[in-house]
Order: sequence, then structure tokens, then C-alpha cells
Amino acid sequence: MEDGSGVILGGDRLGVELGERATLVQFSTAFCQPCRATRRTLAEVAAMVEGVGHVEIDAEERLDLVRELGIERTPTVLVLDRAGRIVRRASGQPRKADVIAALGRAV
Repeated sequence: MEDGSGVILGGDRLGVELGERATLVQFSTAFCQPCRATRRTLAEVAAMVEGVGHVEIDAEERLDLVRELGIERTPTVLVLDRAGRIVRRASGQPRKADVIAALGRAV
């Protein structure tokens, strides 16, 4: 996972309430096979770590965010801190250990 851009994504822009401590944001597409496994991994981590939310965004429905954030492939995962600032970013299917480590920067 690479460092984030410092961009802030509030719950109003994402259409959901952010997690109390951090939020895992996943950009997916309907035809993306690795997106399914990523969804499971992020949901497991969010369930394990108190105050962490998980939201999945359909990249085709939110082209505005895709363009603004420079998302080039799915899945792309953003780790947001409690204020909605992007602190980590990764493309491709993440390992659970990497997601947990990235959360350490957000909480």
C-alpha cells in the first residue's frame, strides 16, 4: 500500500457515514473477480477492528470520484482516517495483514 494523497472524502461525498476511527473504501466493478475476495477481506478486517467501517463503491456509478482520485483499476482500496483523509492507497487484491498494517496509520 502506498501513502495517500491527503485528499479528504467525507461521508457526504461517499454517501455513507464514515467509521468512528477509520474507513476502508473499496472501488469495484461488477465484472471484477478480485473485487469479491477484496470485499470479504475488508469486511473481515472491519469486523475485527472496532470503529472501522467498510464501504464499497461501484466505480462505473461514481466516475466523478474515479477521475478525481486517479483510480485506474479495480479493486482499489483507500484507507481513510476518522476525518476522511486518505492515508493509504492500494490497487489489486490486498492481503489481510497489509490492510491491518495500513489501518495502523489511520487510527
